[in-house]
Amino acid sequence: MKASTRPCVLVFAGHDPSGGAGIQADIEAIAAQGAHALPVITALTVQDNDHAYAVHAVDVQIILQQAMTLVAKMPVKVVKLGIVAHKKNATAIASFIENMKQQQPDLQVIVDPVLGSGHGDSLSLDDAVVAIQPLLKVATLVTPNLPELKRLSPKSQDLHAQVGQLMQDMEADVLLKGGHANEAMVRNIWFQHGQWQTAQEWQWPRLPGEFHGSGCTLASAIAGQLACGADMGEALGHAQAYTQQSLQHAYAIAAGQLIPARHAVVIKKSKRSKQEESCIN
Repeated sequence: MKASTRPCVLVFAGHDPSGGAGIQADIEAIAAQGAHALPVITALTVQDNDHAYAVHAVDVQIILQQAMTLVAKMPVKVVKLGIVAHKKNATAIASFIENMKQQQPDLQVIVDPVLGSGHGDSLSLDDAVVAIQPLLKVATLVTPNLPELKRLSPKSQDLHAQVGQLMQDMEADVLLKGGHANEAMVRNIWFQHGQWQTAQEWQWPRLPGEFHGSGCTLASAIAGQLACGADMGEALGHAQAYTQQSLQHAYAIAAGQLIPARHAVVIKKSKRSKQEESCIN
């Protein structure tokens, strides 16, 4: 029997022992799109489904040894980045990705700028905003929520100005997530690099409750979609629909934040190319 092939997404992220966010969320969301995650753990965290209590960084040499071993054998179409624990790790990972880009200029790099837990607990051993800067410079898409955008662009007050400030020092698109607003509809806005004054918007019904790992789910679903051959617009649309579905079917493991149900995505094949269909069959 001939085995099927799945495209690979290289993931740098922290381990969440509650299983709601971090590397487990990444693996599940990427697999649900029909791609395969290559997980490199950057930090071990102490957290439950509500709060983070401690972060322990993985040694940078271990991170790089794992990543180099993987890319030496396995074709990687997309890199997805979550927490990296501190600037030292971020700088080394960014340099590694720069080297990948020299060999593969079309490499897609998705950065989920996790500056803290959903309840504001720190997930970095130094200044999270400073630590993430090297990763922003290698990104092709950054996915901040509203509080993260404000921290990354503190000199601006207007939303468009904040996005413009963020884009000044990077060559990446921005998908701004509106889950922290208060409107009945969640507005996610895609700002393309060099065209940040115009944008594409999606709206989704705001669901009751709080969710642990929704940002990881969305960013990784985008990465999985891109790996399977979708262009950026298609990837953003399909990944948001998938994430909304995951939140609609979220489940509880204890009191507090719910866990997104990251089942396999269901997309009408008539809207997908043959290459994309091979990723989900």
